[in-house]
Amino acid sequence: MTTRDIDEYVTTELNRLRESIDNIDAAVVHMLAERFKATQQVGHLKAQHHLPPADPAREARQIARLRQLAESAKLDPAFAEKLLNFIVAEVIRHHERIAEESAGEATPPGA
Repeated sequence: MTTRDIDEYVTTELNRLRESIDNIDAAVVHMLAERFKATQQVGHLKAQHHLPPADPAREARQIARLRQLAESAKLDPAFAEKLLNFIVAEVIRHHERIAEESAGEATPPGA
């Protein structure tokens, strides 16, 4: 095998692997979009019933669950927890905004 053959093999293999990574990234983005659609609905339901934006007990259960899933998938549980914490912080921010908008709609003009 010549150096040129090795270079072509490496280039081909890199391209194949990167295409797979790109497909996975696209799937992750689409899954996150679906997740946020569901959490938006949760935010509206919470706002309608005057529930707090955050649910620390659920968050703790989700972290434990995700850490366990990460371990079984051979993914660093600490990384999985950081990722979930980042996502949950964004969800809470959305829920707070929804609650504020909902409260503003409930206030009659000039009140």
